[in-house]
Amino acid sequence: MASWVLSECGLKPLPRFYAKPRTGQALLNSNPSKVRISRTSGNGYSFSLSSGFRERNWGLKVSAPLRVQPVEENKEEGKILNGDESFDPGAPPPFKLSDIKAAIPKHCWVKDPWKSMSYVVRDVVVVFGLAAVAAYFNNWVFWPLYWFAQGTMFWALFVLGHDCGHGSFSNNPKLNSVAGHLLHSSILVPYHGWRISHRTHHQNHGHVENDESWHPLSEKIYKNLDNVTKKLRFTLPFPLLAYPIYLWSRSPGKTGSHYHPDSDLFVPNERKDVITSTVCWTAMVAILAGLSFIMGPVQLLKLYGIPYAIFVMWLDLVTYLHHHGHDAKLPWYRGKEWSYLRGGLTTLDRDYGWVNNIHHDIGTHVIHHLYPQIPHYHLVEATEAAKPVLGKYYREPKKSGPLPLYLLGVLIRSMRKDHYVSDSGDIVYYQTDSQL
Repeated sequence: MASWVLSECGLKPLPRFYAKPRTGQALLNSNPSKVRISRTSGNGYSFSLSSGFRERNWGLKVSAPLRVQPVEENKEEGKILNGDESFDPGAPPPFKLSDIKAAIPKHCWVKDPWKSMSYVVRDVVVVFGLAAVAAYFNNWVFWPLYWFAQGTMFWALFVLGHDCGHGSFSNNPKLNSVAGHLLHSSILVPYHGWRISHRTHHQNHGHVENDESWHPLSEKIYKNLDNVTKKLRFTLPFPLLAYPIYLWSRSPGKTGSHYHPDSDLFVPNERKDVITSTVCWTAMVAILAGLSFIMGPVQLLKLYGIPYAIFVMWLDLVTYLHHHGHDAKLPWYRGKEWSYLRGGLTTLDRDYGWVNNIHHDIGTHVIHHLYPQIPHYHLVEATEAAKPVLGKYYREPKKSGPLPLYLLGVLIRSMRKDHYVSDSGDIVYYQTDSQL
């Protein structure tokens, strides 16, 4: 007789005894097969099957549960489990930077200074054209349209200067510096001061303490803020006007100024660059002061001041939403858990509808953060090529209408819940101050 037991733990043999084989008529007189079903002591049944042959007996016993538990979807902070598939955005990715780079076509890395300059010419022509049309009509039906359009164009100028700062404008450092100063100084941004701090942001993206732009406040720093500062930081429209304040004094918990060469933002050999940018910024302020005497402060406010405020709102909105506001919480890192790749993978792409082309596809932010040397006019193609490698670490942006008005809702929801992170832990997520 040979017996086997099949249980939830596996299949195992019972002792087997072999009788001397018989032939002939004895085989014809074998007993019929018998099946026995009995309930086990647990929540299941045991099935026993025996053949009628004298020479062979098999016992098959199966223990099965009375009810199969359904597959459950378990959602945790930062981790989503669904059946046997799981994805933790804070886990180290199964690919390397070199794998992503290899997937991007080689021509996407080529910088064409003539093409870059063509975008500068296009944007400058539009800026002066809008100003001329607004001054000509000079009526309150047209002014709001002008303010939004011109503020958006100021933002487009910033993005081109941003490319100069990354060196993706051209391979010529002098051309990058001259173009960057002209573009950024015209919208009151100290080119080198910003360029250096923005480089720090890219080199430390996703790091709680070392990141430079819209990084989270630790619980200790947050709770030491006075109530007025908390309200201003998380109540619209005040966060969308933060950029000039950041240039002067950085974020809470950090010190220094983008205008001062001795700020701890900079190293000694960058002192001359910072002074140059501050002088250019001061020259632009002097030009604006002169224009206020020529055309009057009210006209200057309408032509330049309000569009500048719209530009600042664009900058704060875009830079914030590229690092906040995803449906599922994304991690921030400290210590040994942080890496350049893992930090960069917490950034988000955004779709801005008609504005995508106007502001030079800055919404394709993941690849830009990982490889800031790629020119803006290759970012969309590079992103499409990298998606198969990135897998779930790439979060497809929601499609926008002609204008990205839905992003205001995303911003409001994030401001309501993304307040601070824990003082401890190498992988942390935003927490909410219920009293705010």
